[in-house]
Amino acid sequence: MTQPQKGSQRLTLALTAVRMGPALMLLVLVIVLSLLTPVFLSGRNLGNIGLESSVVALLALGQLLVIITAGIDLSVGSVIAFSSILGALWVRHTGIVDGWLIIPTMVLGGALAGAISGTLFVKGKLPHPFLATLAMMMVARGAALLISDGSPITGMPVAIQALGSKRILGVPVAVILVLVLAVLVHILLTRITWGQWIYAVGANKEGAKRVGIPVDRVLISVYVMSGFFAGVAGLVVSGQTNSAYPTAGMLLELSAIAAVIIGGASFFGGRGTVFGAMVGALILGVIQNGLNLLNVNPSWQYVALGTVVVLAVELDVVRQRLENRLKSARTEESKTGEAQPEPREAIAQEKEA
Repeated sequence: MTQPQKGSQRLTLALTAVRMGPALMLLVLVIVLSLLTPVFLSGRNLGNIGLESSVVALLALGQLLVIITAGIDLSVGSVIAFSSILGALWVRHTGIVDGWLIIPTMVLGGALAGAISGTLFVKGKLPHPFLATLAMMMVARGAALLISDGSPITGMPVAIQALGSKRILGVPVAVILVLVLAVLVHILLTRITWGQWIYAVGANKEGAKRVGIPVDRVLISVYVMSGFFAGVAGLVVSGQTNSAYPTAGMLLELSAIAAVIIGGASFFGGRGTVFGAMVGALILGVIQNGLNLLNVNPSWQYVALGTVVVLAVELDVVRQRLENRLKSARTEESKTGEAQPEPREAIAQEKEA
């Protein structure tokens, strides 16, 4: 084995270890917390972890689509508040008690916010979606505060409350909803042309344009989907609290971004999976639940979240460096292979000489 081949093999092993990191991290967390507190593995608590992770998981599904295109959506936390307040006001002014009719209102409100962000970024020719989604973050939060007069609206319909509290065979309805939507997004990304376009745009936007992919439409669509999932998350939050708060969803955009990056997606675009994003959301949920069970000061949870975000970004950088080095090593390996003849060829050349 040549030196380039050995180097390539070592880099491949290192990259595999980094890619398996999220699953291993989740496993270690579960083992450690189960040893520290026996309640952790109880069926009730596992259901609580799923319920606590559901909102971040929903946001992560939308954020995943955006990050695959090398974008970012900072508005989703504020969109949760906006869509929740929108739905609550609809209930107050119409007197609807079953709640089914307000679900489209909240979800479409989120999708509309995403459409505005995407259009502002694409059609406004902004250098980065950070600017468009930052603007929407402030607008949506301000709108939620204005239309609610800065006060929470209580008394959500039964259908909405079910999303936040009801369980089927011990499994929270919100968790079932997340699983169904996760499967649908996985199908969209792996079985539908639109999903292939998303990866292509994230990997090489100019190259995607040259082969005829409607890049602008793809970019706008992922922000619409991100807003849609923020609206769905707003439904779950409203169900959990039986109210709509204009301050709901604060900092959840960071949790969603961290979940996606921890799960193996890259800020550089072109990479990411639904499974990875869900593992990332579970890791954050397990950490939060474990800290609560251990009676850790809630303020430290923000410290933990910030630490996880930093580690997630650093993990992405390390992963990208390893991939670049592996590509270079394989290129060098192929050149060496071409330059040096195979043993049989070398023997034949010696005989001819």
